Amino acid sequence: MFLEQTKYRFLGRSDQEKGVPQPPLELPTDPTLTVLDLPKPAAIVIPPADLRAAIECRHSVRSYAKEPLSFDELSFLLWCMQGVKSVHGTQATFRTVPSAGARHAFETYLLVNDVDSLEPGLYRYLALTHRLQQITTDPTLHIEVARACLDQQFVMRCGVVFLWTAVPYRMTWRYGERGYRDLHLDAGHVCQNLYLAAEAVGCGVCAIAAFDDDAMAKILRIDGINQFLIYLATVGKCEPDRE
Repeated sequence: MFLEQTKYRFLGRSDQEKGVPQPPLELPTDPTLTVLDLPKPAAIVIPPADLRAAIECRHSVRSYAKEPLSFDELSFLLWCMQGVKSVHGTQATFRTVPSAGARHAFETYLLVNDVDSLEPGLYRYLALTHRLQQITTDPTLHIEVARACLDQQFVMRCGVVFLWTAVPYRMTWRYGERGYRDLHLDAGHVCQNLYLAAEAVGCGVCAIAAFDDDAMAKILRIDGINQFLIYLATVGKCEPDRE
């Protein structure tokens, strides 16, 4: 029914076509919360990685070594999956991944379990300035997230969980209801970049689409309607026999 009703012949004029101002490129930061600078992408030294080898080796990994990710590695992974290459006024961002109409409707959250220089807890990636905003340092949050992921225990044993939320109006402002199709396509682009980039830093990734929407919205402090979780992925250092 969704696919049928989002065919172009059923769509009216979009808000963009009506002259409605577009939504901001990124959600505002909370001035009461700490913001941390990330290492600049150009300054991070990453071992050369062969693209064909990365594609051939890519598979989901649910078992991780007891070794933290470095702060540089986290910065590199964030850049690869949502990095902003250029900003065009208030109209658009061009990033390291494709997005329908350059709308880039995602906000990236991180559940940090084991990353050098970061306290465990929940963070939000500020892509426009390549920084992190610290939301909470609750050391038990990984238990809640694992429970909300239908008790997938490896969520608690990874170094970090990437959580992508969609701000749908950023997409539907231009494409109407059909924009919801684009959100799900874009989620695949982002996650695949993470899978391939992780190969370069000796990490494994496992994408997760099974989660309790309402429970995750509560954890992330979002309303689940104007912003909702669309996809997440665990990341951790590979066991020695995997390398």
